[in-house]
Amino acid sequence: MDKSSLDPKVVELIKKLEQKYAVMGQDLTSYLDGLLHSDYLTYWDYIHLDTLLSLQNPKTHFPDEKIFILYHQITELYFRLIILEIEQAAFDSNPTEKMLMTRLDRIIRYFRHLENSFMIMIDGMEKEQFLNFRMALLPASGFQSGQYRIIELCSTDLINLVAMEEREHISNESDIEKLVDKLYWKQGATELKSGKKTLTLQQFEHKYDKEFLETGIKYKDVNLRKIFTKHFSNSSEVIARLREYDTLANVLWPLAHLKATARYLQKAPEDIKATGGTNWQKYLPPRFQKVMFYPELWSEQEKAEWGKAAVIKALDL
Repeated sequence: MDKSSLDPKVVELIKKLEQKYAVMGQDLTSYLDGLLHSDYLTYWDYIHLDTLLSLQNPKTHFPDEKIFILYHQITELYFRLIILEIEQAAFDSNPTEKMLMTRLDRIIRYFRHLENSFMIMIDGMEKEQFLNFRMALLPASGFQSGQYRIIELCSTDLINLVAMEEREHISNESDIEKLVDKLYWKQGATELKSGKKTLTLQQFEHKYDKEFLETGIKYKDVNLRKIFTKHFSNSSEVIARLREYDTLANVLWPLAHLKATARYLQKAPEDIKATGGTNWQKYLPPRFQKVMFYPELWSEQEKAEWGKAAVIKALDL
């Protein structure tokens, strides 16, 4: 190859490529030959657009079911974005305040979008269509979002996710398996009358319990709360962001669910059951669960009135 007539920048890049492939015992010319014959990349191929648009497979003939599917798929993609940010913050070998604030700003931005996006669920479907097609989804439920539970497990110490009435019975906060078994949300998937686990919860545990346990172990010492307490507990800027994240994840997001659920499932004189038989009336209101990722950042009054201001605002809408 005659490098004398090439742009010096190109020559330098070729040298670097030669070094890269030489270390691996590979021949650069073979890779360049493959590049010469490969097709140009297109947008639709890169993001697998055709595949993406083929993933909406409704179970009924009601058109709004596709809206329902698309919305939940979009939500799961946002969850994936949040998890990617938490992973990078948790396993940064040299965490800095700037790094953590950047990650938290992104997480907060994603949650704001998620909260606002719930208007698609509240006003984006015809109520009659929803009430008809939802029965074809049994026993599936949005409750079964494993990614959201991963977000919780990565954001705080497990004891903060244990049901309030169970915490006093936990003598060993290092017993990850017991803590995972007592997570607060499991109470939200019990049968309304018998208190037994619904099929929805049984399916969910069968699918994800091992992953939840592994995640609890993996993030035991590097969850966002641990990073904060170890390195940035005196940072007012980090504290402000964690408070906002806590509010978004544990007050505003559940309230958005509650509004959507009430829009479709609340019906006098009695409420319509959720598809998985979940006890949404008890499970969704933040004031009942009082889940807080960072309880040390809230006053006793704020804890006692957890979610109250947001509920009042929501009722005014």
